[in-house]
Amino acid sequence: AAKPKTIAKTTVTLDVKPWDDETNMDELTAGVKAIAMDGLLWGGSQLVAIGFGIKKLQINCVVEDDKVSMDDLQEAIEGLEDYVQSVDVAAMQKI
Repeated sequence: AAKPKTIAKTTVTLDVKPWDDETNMDELTAGVKAIAMDGLLWGGSQLVAIGFGIKKLQINCVVEDDKVSMDDLQEAIEGLEDYVQSVDVAAMQKI
């Protein structure tokens, strides 16, 4: 019998930075979590203070390597241009 193919997955932590301290972080978080892709599963998130009253969104997700391009995901998040100034990959780990 053929073995089922192992699906390569990666856990990713993203840092999403807002424009300023007046950015609505609840709406930013909801917008990011609303991004849906085949092979993308959102995990936990938290707001982390980065100074001057500004907080960044740190959010975890699991992606299937064959289905989700990190470039496409970052572009989709940066597409929330009313809220998002930049997106950085804080950590990646194969699982």
